[in-house]
Amino acid sequence: MDQQTAYRRRWGGLAVLIICLLVIVADNTILNVALKTLSDPQRGVGASQAQLAWAINAYTLVFAGLLFTSGVLGDRWGRRRMLVAGLTVFGAASALTAYSQNPEQLVAARAAMGFGAAMVMPQTLSVITNVFPPEERARAIGLWAGAVGLAMAIGPSAGGLLLENFWWGSIFLVNVPFVLLGLALMFVLIPESRNEDAGRPDVLGVLLSIPGLVLVVYGIITAGQRASLSDWDVYGALLLGVAILALFVFHESRTTDPSLDVRFFRDPRFSVSVATIMVLFFSMAGIIFFLSFYWQSVREFPPFVAGLLVLPAALGQMIFAPLSPTLVRLVGPRALALAGVATVCCSFAFYTQIRVDTPLYMIITFFFLQTSAMAVVLTPATNAIMSSVPPGKAGAGSAVQNTARQIATAMGVAVLGAVISIRYRADMEGDLNAVAERSHDVSPKDVQTAAESIEATMTLVQRLGPAGEALVAPAKEAFVAGLHLAALVSLCFGLLGLVVVWVWMPGDPPSHEEDDREARTS
Repeated sequence: MDQQTAYRRRWGGLAVLIICLLVIVADNTILNVALKTLSDPQRGVGASQAQLAWAINAYTLVFAGLLFTSGVLGDRWGRRRMLVAGLTVFGAASALTAYSQNPEQLVAARAAMGFGAAMVMPQTLSVITNVFPPEERARAIGLWAGAVGLAMAIGPSAGGLLLENFWWGSIFLVNVPFVLLGLALMFVLIPESRNEDAGRPDVLGVLLSIPGLVLVVYGIITAGQRASLSDWDVYGALLLGVAILALFVFHESRTTDPSLDVRFFRDPRFSVSVATIMVLFFSMAGIIFFLSFYWQSVREFPPFVAGLLVLPAALGQMIFAPLSPTLVRLVGPRALALAGVATVCCSFAFYTQIRVDTPLYMIITFFFLQTSAMAVVLTPATNAIMSSVPPGKAGAGSAVQNTARQIATAMGVAVLGAVISIRYRADMEGDLNAVAERSHDVSPKDVQTAAESIEATMTLVQRLGPAGEALVAPAKEAFVAGLHLAALVSLCFGLLGLVVVWVWMPGDPPSHEEDDREARTS
C-alpha cells in the first residue's frame, strides 16, 4: 500500500485498530463479572480464589512482560505483521480458554491470550502515529482512548448477558468472530510500516526487559495476594526484577542502538505524562476492580445488572476522550490535567464515605465524573508521549506508555487489594471465630480461608446455611470499611499526581511545526 492510499484510508484503518482494541479490553473487563460463575463447580470450573487470581494475573504477567518487546519488534519487523500475528494468537487462545476443562487449563489459556494481546496493543498507537499527520493525531488518539470506554461498557454488560443465557465459555468464544473481522479488514485498510533505520538489533536490551518486568509484576501481584512482603519469593522477585531493570536502563544508556532511548525521559512532555499515567492508573485500578465486588457481593446484584452499572462510567470516557484535544487547545494541557486530576481526587474522597446502602445515583455520578476526568487527562498525556518520540520509535514509545499503565494497574490492584484484605481480615476474625465456636463444621482452616475476602466468607455462609446468616452483615460492613481505606490511599496518590502535574507539566502544547521538525531530525 503506497503512502497516498494509506492516507486516504486512515480513518478506516483507525476503525480496524479500534476493533482490535475493543476485543482485547472488553475481554479483560468481561472476566470481572464472571469470577463468581467460574468459582462454581457446577456452572464454572470450580476455581478457588487463588486460581481465579491467577486467571487474571497470568494474563497481566505475560501482557506486561512482553509489551515493550512487542513494541520494539513491531518497529523493526513491521507493525501490521505483528498485529496479524497477535490477533491470530489472541483468537486461538480465546477459543482454548472457552473450552477449558479445569482451572489449570484456564490459567494457561489466559496466559496465551496475554501473549497475543501484548503483540497487538503497542502497534495500535504506533500505526496511528505513523498514519495520521500531527494536526489530526490528537483527535485520532482521542477516538482510540474513547474506544477503551466503549470496551468498558461492552465488556461487563455483554458478559453478564452471555452468562445469564449461555455457558461461561461464551464470554471468551465471542472474541473469535471479531478477531476474524479484524484480520479480514487489516490487509485492506492498515498499511505496513516499520523503522527503516532501525540499526543493529538490541538483543541484550530485549532479553533484559522481559524477566525484569515479569519479576516486578509477579512480586507486586503476589505481595497483594498475601498482604505481605516477608516471603522470600515476593521480595526476591521484586529485588531481582528491579536489579535487572536497572541493568537494562544502564545498558540502554550505553548502547549505540537502544531499544528504549533513555533520552526520551529528558523531554518533560514524555516523562511527566508517563508519571501521570502511572499515578492515575495505580490509584484508579484497585477502586474500579473492587467496585465490581461491591456491586455483586455487597449489593447482591446479578452479573448482568453489575455490568449495566458500568455503562454510565464508560460513557463518560467515550464522550470526553474525543473532546479532550479541543479542551487542550482551549485551556492548555497543564490546566486541563490539573482539573482532571482534581476531579478524580474528589471521586476518591466520595468513595471514602460510601456505605452498604448508599443511593445508586450518587455512586454512578461520581464514577461517571472519575472516568470522564481520566479520559480528559489520559488522551493528551498519550498524545504527548507519542508526539515526543520519533515516528520510527513509535512502537517503543507506545510500549512504554502501555507498560507503565499495566505495571501501575497491577500495583494498584495488588496494593489496594492488600489494604482491603488486611482491614477485612481484622474486622471479620472475631465474627468468624464466634461462628466456629458455635458450629463443629467450621475448622480453624475454614476461618482462615473465609477471612481472606468477602467472596470466601459468602462461600462459607452458603455452606453453613441458616447458621451462617449472622456473618452476612458484618462481612458487608468489613468490605466497605476496607474500601474506605483503599480509597483514602488512592486519594493520597491522586494528590501526588496533582503535584507532579502542577510542578513539571509544560503549560503549552507543542506546535505541529515542532512535531514535524522532531520527526525529520530523528
